[in-house]
Amino acid sequence: MNHFSYSSIGPGHDRQQLSEPRRAEPGQWPKLEAALAVVNHDLTATLPGQDPLILMVDPPGQPLPPNGIDRGQVYVAMADGRWHGNSVNACDLEEGDPPEPDDATTVLTVVADAAQATIMELLWQAWPICWEHKIGMHPRPAGTTDDWYQGEMDAAGPPVWWCRGSRDGNCHDVSLVGELAASLPGKQRRALRHSERRRNGRQ
Repeated sequence: MNHFSYSSIGPGHDRQQLSEPRRAEPGQWPKLEAALAVVNHDLTATLPGQDPLILMVDPPGQPLPPNGIDRGQVYVAMADGRWHGNSVNACDLEEGDPPEPDDATTVLTVVADAAQATIMELLWQAWPICWEHKIGMHPRPAGTTDDWYQGEMDAAGPPVWWCRGSRDGNCHDVSLVGELAASLPGKQRRALRHSERRRNGRQ
């Protein structure tokens, strides 16, 4: 688990207080924000009552130079600011990497993967679950097979929630990331529609 106080002991045992992780400012990371909104649709559909995930920025270990690029790392976090797993923005901006991935498909895949890591670690449960096989799923390009590996170039479909299937190997795409609600069994879909109506002030 991450998100803790940052301080260091410098020469002469002076304590230097560094910036705390903070919630990302709206509009600062537009592609990441858009992708997280999509993933939060799935969170709402499958974990009713769970607060939406947010983006947290972990500042760099030194002060930001005047007019410098914010080299803080961005994480997908619970509403209380805790996160687990890898950052979702470029790790080495000095090498010319864009602050956010250029490709919307890549952004959505990275954010979905980070959201899953945070949910699973901090709630201690598999998420999301395939309703057919009752096992956890993973974000993958659409149409991948069981032997697909990260970085494989011939699978360029949109990101989906993918299920390994049962022991007979019938892996399958369950839904596009952001559209898990449509894959829920009828009872859960009805309950989700009812809760949405209540949130919107309708009965």
